[in-house]
Amino acid sequence: MKTPRRIIVGVTGASGAIYAKRTLEALRGTDVETHLVLSRASEITIRYELDLAASDIEALADQRYAVGDIAAPIASGSYKTIGMLITPCSVRTMSEIATGITSSLLTRAADVVLKEKRRLVLMVRETPLHLGHLRTMTSLAEMGAIIAPPLPAFYAEPQSLDDLVDQSVGRALDLFDVDTPLVKRWGEDLEKGRR
Repeated sequence: MKTPRRIIVGVTGASGAIYAKRTLEALRGTDVETHLVLSRASEITIRYELDLAASDIEALADQRYAVGDIAAPIASGSYKTIGMLITPCSVRTMSEIATGITSSLLTRAADVVLKEKRRLVLMVRETPLHLGHLRTMTSLAEMGAIIAPPLPAFYAEPQSLDDLVDQSVGRALDLFDVDTPLVKRWGEDLEKGRR
């Protein structure tokens, strides 16, 4: 039997819950199975920013795990995944992963992804960044993580907030070789600068 393509989606309490929602929606139309873990703080942010319950976000995933369930399959390296996307990623979560001292399923799963040399993408939501943040990001990059803050791509000619969110989510999913129609691609969908 062939192992399905699985991705772990971690959601923290950082601002930007819309990125998590849109990621899960986009992955529904692909061959990728989603494994979701929400931090406790994310449930507050989801309610505040999206006026939704955590259960509304959980309903978008194929599998859901409680943040305290350290016996979940995603806590083991023997459980095959294509990696993990943390969207949005708080500085606290980023820092915990960098130290290897994990206190929840979310950070344990990220640690497993790193040790198994799988793709870990952190959509870090913080600004401005102090030197400690930058050093933590450098440390994670040296371990193999990809730091991918959700930044607006104005070259994609966004017409709405949804367009900005979609471009960031689509580019993050590109890092896992997951193709979605969310991304406007330079030289393909966008011809400016080629005339």
